Amino acid sequence: MAQLIQIREPGKDPLAETGDAPVAVGIDLGTTNSVVAVGTEAGAEVIRDDNGEALVPSVVAYAADGSAVVGELARRLMLDRPDVVVGSIKRLMGRGLADLKTLAGVLPYDVEPQAEGASGMVRITVAGRRLTPVEVSAEILKALRDRAEQHLGRAVGKAVVTVPAYFDDAARTATKDAARLAGLEVLRLVNEPTAAALAYGLDEGAEGLYAIYDLGGGTFDISLLRMEKGVFQVLATGGDAALGGDDLDHAVAETFLAERKTRLGEEETLTSADVKMALMSARLAKECLSTQTTGSWVIDAGGRQTNHSLSRDALEAVIEPFVARTVGICREVLADAGVTPEQVKGVVLVGGSTRVPLVRRQVGDFFGTRPLAHIDPDEVVAVGAALQARALTAGSETLLLDVTPLSLGIETMGGLVEKIIPRNTPIPVAKAQEFTTYQDGQSAMAIHVLQGEREMAEQCRSLARFELHAIPSMAAGAARIRVTFAVDADGLLTVSAAEQTTGVEQEVAVKPSYGLSEDEMANMLYESMAHAGDDMVRRLLAEARVEARRVQLAVAAALNVDGDLLVEGEHELINDAMAALDAAIAGEDRDAIGARVEDLEKATRAFAERRMDRGIREALRGRGVDELAPASPPEAEG
Repeated sequence: MAQLIQIREPGKDPLAETGDAPVAVGIDLGTTNSVVAVGTEAGAEVIRDDNGEALVPSVVAYAADGSAVVGELARRLMLDRPDVVVGSIKRLMGRGLADLKTLAGVLPYDVEPQAEGASGMVRITVAGRRLTPVEVSAEILKALRDRAEQHLGRAVGKAVVTVPAYFDDAARTATKDAARLAGLEVLRLVNEPTAAALAYGLDEGAEGLYAIYDLGGGTFDISLLRMEKGVFQVLATGGDAALGGDDLDHAVAETFLAERKTRLGEEETLTSADVKMALMSARLAKECLSTQTTGSWVIDAGGRQTNHSLSRDALEAVIEPFVARTVGICREVLADAGVTPEQVKGVVLVGGSTRVPLVRRQVGDFFGTRPLAHIDPDEVVAVGAALQARALTAGSETLLLDVTPLSLGIETMGGLVEKIIPRNTPIPVAKAQEFTTYQDGQSAMAIHVLQGEREMAEQCRSLARFELHAIPSMAAGAARIRVTFAVDADGLLTVSAAEQTTGVEQEVAVKPSYGLSEDEMANMLYESMAHAGDDMVRRLLAEARVEARRVQLAVAAALNVDGDLLVEGEHELINDAMAALDAAIAGEDRDAIGARVEDLEKATRAFAERRMDRGIREALRGRGVDELAPASPPEAEG
C-alpha cells in the first residue's frame, strides 16, 4: 500500500534560501485546462493571469510561420480558424491511431495515415505541420512555465507534473518527454488523486477514510485513502483512462448532430474543423447548464447554421450512462478495499467535470455524504503538486509514494503469467524472483514482460521481450536466473535478468510505443474478476501440461543414458505410457494428464530403481569400508 508521510520543518523558507536558483513548480497538465502553482511558506499559491484566472485552456493554435499561441486566445481562434487549433491533446498521449474517438465518424484532427498493423504514437497535421501529441503538450507546458517566470521574476527549471493514476507507462513517458521539450526537469510524476489528497491533508488537517473522485476532461480516477496523523495510505485505486468530460461533450454533440440531420433532411460530410466546432458548442452547453436550467446553442458546419435548445433534464438523460460508469468503478474500488460507502468520511472532488450537478448528486447519493469542494476542483491537483515540488527541492523529508495500477510479471512455460510486482504495490519498488532452465544444456532464456491481471500471457498486455544468452550448459533445473523488476517513482519500469553462477546479465528499459486502449486498460481488472474461475482452470491445466512434459524429458534423458538396464518388454511398456501421456497433454482434462503421469511413473519405477543401484555402485567403486565410517564429532576442550 502507498504511503505519503509529511514531516515539516517550521520556520524555513527554501525559496528565500535559494537566491536566484531556478524555482520548482507544480503543474496539472489537464485535458481541457491546465494550472501551475508554486509552494510557499504558507502552503501553495496558484499562479493567475492579470484577470485573476488560474486556468490555462489546454488549447494550442499554430500560425503559418510555425509559432504557437496557447490558452484563451487559442480557444477563441477556434471560432474563426478551427483548422489551425488543437485541443484535448492529452487523450492522445502515448496512444495509437486505433485509440482515437470520432464524432459522426470524423476525427477532430487531421491525422497522418499509418500503415496497416503499424504501431506508434499518432501524428496530426496542423497548419501544414506534422506534430506529435508530445510536441503539442510541450507548448502548453512552455506557456505554464512562462506564466510562472513572469509572476515570480525568476527562472523556472523544475516541476512536479501530475498524471492520471491510470496513465500507463507509454503515456507517462510521453509526459516526461513533453516536459523535457518545454525546458523543464521533471522532479516527479505524481498521480492526480494523490496530489489532491496531499493538498487536502495539509490544508484541512483531514483524518479518516477519504475517496478522491477525479473526473477530468479525458480521464477518470478514484482512489481510496486513509489519512491519519500526516500519513496517507492508499487502500485501493481504479479508473478509466478514456472516460472524462470530453465524452460528455461527445454525447451532447451527437445529440445536436442527430437533430441537425433531421432538420436538414440529408446526410452531410463533416470536416475535422466542423467536428471541433460541434464539440465546442456541446461543451458550452454542458457548462452553461451546470448553472442554468435551459439554453440554446448553434451548430455551424458547411456554411449552414442550426439552433439547438437543451434543458438540464435533457442533458442529464444524455450523460447519465457516463456518470453511472464512474459510480460503478467507485463501487469496485470500495469492494477491493473491503469497505462500505458509510465508512467513507468524505469525498474530495477533483476536475472541472465534477461541477456538473448530476455528477455531484450521484456521487453524494452513492457515498451518502455531500462531496468536499473546499479547494477549487480545477486547482486542487496543482496545489498538491506545488507542495510536493517544494518538499523535493527544500530538503524536506516528505515522502510521496504512489502505486502500480496493474500487475507486472513475465511469461513462463505453458504460456503462464508469473506476477512479480502485484497491482497496488507502492513505488518506487524493486522485486526479484529466480527462474530456471527447462531443458538440459539450455544456453538462452527468452524474457517476455507482461502487464495485467489474467493468468495466461495471451490475455495480458505485452510490454517487452528480450533474451538472456551465454547460460552455461547445465542439466535442466540447475541454472539460476534472477529476474528483477524495478519501477521508479514515476511508474516507469526496467527489467533485468542475470545468471547467478556466471554473472551474465541483460537489462531493458520498458518503453511501449503507444498506450493501452480503453478495453486493455480500463477493463483489465474487470476481466480478471469476471473470468477468475476460467482463468484458474486454464492455469491449472497449463501447469499440469508443463509438469507432464518435464517428466517426459526426464524419462527420455534417463533412457538415453541407461537404456541398457531395461528388461524385455519394458521399453514397449514405457513407450506406450509416453504415447498415452502425449494424448492426454493434447486434451483439456487436467485429471487425465495427472493419471497418465502416474502411469508413466509406474512403468518406469523398476527401471528407476536399477538406475539408482548402478549409481550407488559407481559411487562406491574403489572405496574401503573405513572411508564409509561416520566422522567423529569434535571433542570439547577440557
